[in-house]
Amino acid sequence: MKKIIAIALVLVLALSLVACGAKGATLADVKAAGKITVATSPDFPPFESLENNEVVGIEVEIMKLIAKDLGVEIEFVQMDFDSVLMGIESAKYDCAMSGITVTPAREKNMLFTNPYYNAAQVIVVKADSAVKGKADLKDKTVSVQTGTTAESGCQDEGIAVQAFAANADAKAALTTGKVDAWVVDNLTAMQMVEEGDGLTILEEKMTEEPYAFAFAKGSEDLVAEINKSLTKLVNDGTVEAIFTQFGEAYAKP
Repeated sequence: MKKIIAIALVLVLALSLVACGAKGATLADVKAAGKITVATSPDFPPFESLENNEVVGIEVEIMKLIAKDLGVEIEFVQMDFDSVLMGIESAKYDCAMSGITVTPAREKNMLFTNPYYNAAQVIVVKADSAVKGKADLKDKTVSVQTGTTAESGCQDEGIAVQAFAANADAKAALTTGKVDAWVVDNLTAMQMVEEGDGLTILEEKMTEEPYAFAFAKGSEDLVAEINKSLTKLVNDGTVEAIFTQFGEAYAKP
C-alpha cells in the first residue's frame, strides 16, 4: 500500500510540474547572464534575413537598441518559424522575434510586448492568374509559412493551404504551379517578389495585424522593462527611421 501511495504521489507531482510549465526569464535572469537569447527564423526580409551568415533586418536593429538599454548582449538562435513559437512557449529562449503577430490564441501561451508595427498579409499570384482578390481563393490552394497567421487565417476562411517551413519554399510552390497563390506579409512580399519572376501582389489585403516581440509566461517584469524601451523608440521616431533605413514604409500601431 505504501508503495502504491508513493507512486501516486510521484505521479501527482509530475503532473503538477507539467501543468505549471517552464517559467520564462526574468529581468534579473537576463542581467545576470549578461545577454538575452532571441529565437528567430531569418527567412523573413526585411524583418530578419541572413547576410554573410549574420542575422540582419528591421527587428534586429530594434532589438539591438533594446539590449543596449538593458545593458546586455544579444545571442540570436536560428530555426524554423514554427520552432520559434514552440521554443518561446517552453521558455527555451528569452525572447522570440520573426514578424510575430499578436493574436488571442497566442496570448494564452506566451507574453507580448506592446506592438511596434501594423502589418498586413497580402496575396501573391502569377501575373496571368484568374485570382484577382480574396473571394477568388475559394476552391483554390495557397502556400503559406508553417505556424504563421497566414496559415491560420486562410484555414479560418476555409481556404486549402500547403504549409512550408520557409517562405522561399512557399514562393517556389507558386512559381512552379503547385498552388494558386501565396499569402505572406506585405513587406516580405515586396522584398521577395522580384522583377522578371512573373509574380504580382494583389491590392486587396487578406488581413491587417500588429507585430510585437514574444516572451514566455513568467517574464512579466522583463516585458515591462522592454516595453519602456520600445515605447520610447516608437514615439521618438526611431522605429520609423529604421524602416526608412531598409527602404520600407512604416505603419505605426
